[in-house]
Formats: sequence, C-alpha cells, structure tokens
Amino acid sequence: MPLRDSDVFVASYPRSGTTWTQELVWMVANDLDYEKSAAVPLTQRYPFLEFSICVHPVMKKKFTEENSYSEDKLKLLEDVIQPGTDQLASMPSPRFIKTHLPLSLLPPDLLETAKMVYVARDPRDVVVSFYHLNRLIRTQGYIGDFKTYWHYFINDLHHWTPYFEHLKEAWEKRHHPNLLFLFYEELSKDLQKTVRRVSQFFNKDYTMDEIIKLCEHLSIMNFKNNKSVNFNVMAELGVTITGEQSFIRKGKAGGWRDYFDEEMTKEAESWMQNNLRDTDLRFPHLEDF
Repeated sequence: MPLRDSDVFVASYPRSGTTWTQELVWMVANDLDYEKSAAVPLTQRYPFLEFSICVHPVMKKKFTEENSYSEDKLKLLEDVIQPGTDQLASMPSPRFIKTHLPLSLLPPDLLETAKMVYVARDPRDVVVSFYHLNRLIRTQGYIGDFKTYWHYFINDLHHWTPYFEHLKEAWEKRHHPNLLFLFYEELSKDLQKTVRRVSQFFNKDYTMDEIIKLCEHLSIMNFKNNKSVNFNVMAELGVTITGEQSFIRKGKAGGWRDYFDEEMTKEAESWMQNNLRDTDLRFPHLEDF
C-alpha cells in the first residue's frame, strides 16, 4: 500500500478506545471542524483498512440479498466492504486510516513516512467489550457465553491476537517522533491532558476554552448519542443484531469486574504477569503488574 507523508493511522487492538481516539485525533488534526464531523460519518472519514477480511462471501451474499430492494443500500454495502486499500487509493490527502493490525503487518516504512496514534487498554475491559461487539456484529456471529469467549481470547484464538504482542510492538516504538502511544485509562482519567498531548503531536495549539468544548464533545454521554460515530450505517444495512448492546457501550474503565468470577480473575492476573515479564510496558492504572 503506497503511503503518503500526510497519512494518519489510528491503531489499536479492538475495543481499546479506537473510536474515541479516532474522533479525538480527527478533530484535533482538522482544526476542530464540528460541522464536518457531524455531517460525515466516522466510517467515511476513516476507512477501516482490513474490514473486508471479516466479511465472508457467504455473509456478503446474505447482506446483498437482504438489501436487494434498494440500489442505494447495495451501493452503501459495496462501499462498506470494499478493501481498505482500494478506498484509500482514491481518497484525497490527508487520509485518516483505522486499523487493528499490529505494526508487523503494516507497511514496514510506516513510521518513517506517516503518523500513528496507538491506544491500549486493560485487556480485561477489552475482552468484555469485544465479547459484546462479537455478539452485535453478524460478520462475527459469536453466540457462546462470556467465559468461553475469555478462554478463546487468552489462548490467542481470536481476531488480531495475541493481544500482548500487539501492544508490545507499538510500545517498543513509543519514542519514535511519528508514534504517539496512549492508554484508554489516561483518556478516562484526564481527557484534557490527553487532548493537549494529541494537539502537541499534530503541532496544534488550542485555547483552554477550545479544549473544554472538545472534551464535552468527546464525553461518553455525547458520544453515545452522536450518530456520526455510532456505526449507524451497519444497523441500516442489517449488519448488526437488534437487541444486543450498542456499538458505543458504557466507556467504563474497570467494568470487567462485573463479568469475571474468582477463577477468571486469578487466570487474568497470572496471564498478565506472564506476558508483562519480559517488557517494561505497564498500564498506568495498575501498580501490581
């Protein structure tokens, strides 16, 4: 994939605060253009580089049949599942790109050419959120219980795993001038501080009033009600399942405690300690790891 020096990647393991970070990055880099943000869905502002690999031909046929009564919907469906590289080739600069691929599966010269903002999150919260997403999205189709899902996750039997290798690759490059490494928990704890870091990364200077307004725009309640970021297009095309939790959920740090029993809690502690043993990567909210 040919890169441009104006390209901006937002990368993460899924459900690590990707959508939140996308909107934050786009707003900062685009001079706080609220009008365009509201008018153009996030899915159009950020092609999802590898989404097409999640749409099996069987599912594509189903979605096509279900939307066959509308030429507009068929066109929208084709746009959604078009390979990200094809979408990006025809986009004007600057291009904003969403990906869950680790650095090792992206163009090797990416950081020498483009910018990347990487966001990481406590894996226990990640797996809860990803479990709900995989029940919501028909391209995923998960119908099992949470505990089974958890075991798939820690045994590297899910999309984009192994989780910790994903993070470590970005963490090793965190001092590169073209990579900004964020933690979801930092966004939750002090959004204003994170906005200032992102602004500095993009050489933007905003007043305190502008930062406060942006933080209000990014607050979880406003985010849940923001049609531009809520993947409404997926519901419109029948890709999401009615009755499951919405794409933007609670945005709660530490919500995993509502899902983990004692056995899973101990499993998680051991798994995290083992995977953090050979690295100085540490989650800022966890003193014990």
